[in-house]
Amino acid sequence: MKSNDLFSLENKVIVITGATGVLGESFALAVAGAGAKVAILGRNEEKANARVKAITENGGEAIAVITDVLNEESLVTAKNQILSTWGTIDGLVNAAGGNIPGATISPDQNLFDINISDTQKAVELNLFGTVYPTHVFGRVIAEKGKGSIVNISSLAAQRPLTRVLGYTMGKNAIEGYTKWMAVELALRYGDKVRVNALAPGVFLTEQNRSLLTNTDGTFTDRAQRFVNHTPFGRLGSPEELNGTLIYLLSDASAFVNGETILVDGGFNAYSGV
Repeated sequence: MKSNDLFSLENKVIVITGATGVLGESFALAVAGAGAKVAILGRNEEKANARVKAITENGGEAIAVITDVLNEESLVTAKNQILSTWGTIDGLVNAAGGNIPGATISPDQNLFDINISDTQKAVELNLFGTVYPTHVFGRVIAEKGKGSIVNISSLAAQRPLTRVLGYTMGKNAIEGYTKWMAVELALRYGDKVRVNALAPGVFLTEQNRSLLTNTDGTFTDRAQRFVNHTPFGRLGSPEELNGTLIYLLSDASAFVNGETILVDGGFNAYSGV
């Protein structure tokens, strides 16, 4: 096999949850560019159809599947739609997740006044928004005996970041779940079924641009602190996650299982001196 073939996703069917989001969009386009057939999963039909259009206009193959990652019945319907279209599933990217404003606490708030209900919702979205799809789509992968599941963790699971308690708890749980499922699936279904996680650092997207930049384009104080603690001296761009994602989905990572790969410009490695 040629070395570049190791990274090919040619003719593989890849399911991406949260594909209507900012990082999900980048993931979907990259996976399609590597040759995969892509199932675009999300709740926003307009955005899902736009992702499909962008892929098909570039010669790729994709379908939009409207579903809710916290609704198992909805996910089973989505699975059946994908199987009726392409007959199989070879990979799953659990990109659905994110922060919930009520699950954060600002510096001027009393630490013990955090909204517990919203914190639970943040954990549910990030953890169970990965667990449910894994149990529905991952079952197809496991029973065929080959495939790759990639969960999306965060720098927040490696270094506790101030303010974002619910998100931090959810992403820490993702890493534990990744290791547990990686072990169980391999023991029960063999060495061709893998589960790993991709952990982004701080990436500048349209979704968080107002939080990280001022109206004049300069960084907010919080963003500047992230930059100062990153050896690369900048924030990441979504497309800089794509190579690692394709690696984890492809045969190039055939012996990689239960791992979390950080893509953070060296933030986690830096002690500050």
